Amino acid sequence: MERKIAWEKYSQEEMDKVFTFAEDYRQFLSHGKTERECVKIAVAEAKAHGYEDLNDVIAAGKTLKAGDKVYSVCMGKTLAMFQIGEEPLENGMNIVGAHIDSPRIDLKQNPLYEDNDMAMFDTHYYGGIKKYQWVALPLALYGVVAKKDGTTVDIAIGDDHGDPVFGISDLLPHLAREQMAKTAAKIIEGEDLNLLIGSIPVKGEEKEAVKKNILAILKEKYDIEEDDFISAELEVVPAGAARDYGFDRSMIMGYGHDDRVCAYPSYKAMFELGSVKRTAVCLLVDKEEIGSVGATGMTSFYFENTVAEVINACGDYSDIKVRRALNNSRMLSSDVSAGFDPNYPSVMEKNNSAFLGKGLTFNKYTGSGGKSGSNDANAEYVALVRKIMDDADVTWQTAELGKVDVGGGGTIAYLMAKYGMNVIDSGVPVLSMHAPWEIISKADLYEALKGYIAFLNA
Repeated sequence: MERKIAWEKYSQEEMDKVFTFAEDYRQFLSHGKTERECVKIAVAEAKAHGYEDLNDVIAAGKTLKAGDKVYSVCMGKTLAMFQIGEEPLENGMNIVGAHIDSPRIDLKQNPLYEDNDMAMFDTHYYGGIKKYQWVALPLALYGVVAKKDGTTVDIAIGDDHGDPVFGISDLLPHLAREQMAKTAAKIIEGEDLNLLIGSIPVKGEEKEAVKKNILAILKEKYDIEEDDFISAELEVVPAGAARDYGFDRSMIMGYGHDDRVCAYPSYKAMFELGSVKRTAVCLLVDKEEIGSVGATGMTSFYFENTVAEVINACGDYSDIKVRRALNNSRMLSSDVSAGFDPNYPSVMEKNNSAFLGKGLTFNKYTGSGGKSGSNDANAEYVALVRKIMDDADVTWQTAELGKVDVGGGGTIAYLMAKYGMNVIDSGVPVLSMHAPWEIISKADLYEALKGYIAFLNA
């Protein structure tokens, strides 16, 4: 089934909207390098659009009613936004859910060491990366350092004008004969992803003089001691802003499209709603790239507990109503899809591939092999989603994640489906997925916004 390219349908007025929205997203992607940064940006915008902190609502004993807007943050890394609908919550919610963590490199808990008069950070990569892609690149450092006195220090180094950058050195080709004979998985080993951070020694020091100089700098600028790294979350990400891509500027290259290209239109769609019949929800979660584990991942009870709090704040709580609300909900698990790449056609089956420029992509199932680990949406729900998209003039397509038995992947869909709700994967096609720099089409981004608005209003 041939799907049309979205660009062909746009008037000049709508084309302007596509590029305006894409520029806003490019700025978001350039500043939202980590899940914590994404939550900060989204919460600031939510407050500006009239959303209240759910904790404040609970503390004030306020009763929520149709039209009220609340948000909840979990540990600074997961965000849920609710616009209360006209119908009781037990009738179900319309949910768009994406993840805001991306593949990266984390610092170990005891990262700082010196080797041959060079100061280094020891690291542990996060998520599915091709390790060889992360060497010889300018890298930035983001995160938070929590100190024993209860204070925290925010770290963001490498993206502001005048900031230094960091990097992982690579072996010169003149001496890389043995390295080049290895498989791609072994060219760079995980323990070799060490970050070079300095080389000037403290004068007069005989041992670890360079390391001591780095510690002095950290103490002066951030009031950080070496022991403070034990309670820090510091992430190494590509330095530099997302950029327009192509002569026609039809695409964006940037770090973290997976899955912030779905997260951004998901929460932006919430701001475009009028009154809604069913409660509309945007859920932005952490830890998807490592199995959705932990308190901020989708395997936790955070969302279920938050729904219970919202129902209680509506003044009509019971456990069965929480169960009904979750069971009767509909969700778009908003995660990216692998875009068809003309350089690598052998891994894709064209009739069931996502193409850049052909709109929002729906994956009825993900998983690997025999659909292992997949949600596999039911036919009736797929039909409903088709109607919602067509009625709203959304350009959309369907896809699988490559040829059968070639590979595979998963999303948070199956974790939400455990409540009995209808869930289908939907998102934006991406080229070079999980690379330090990924590529998306501005048209697909815009169609995702339109699709999420239509779904939340349904």
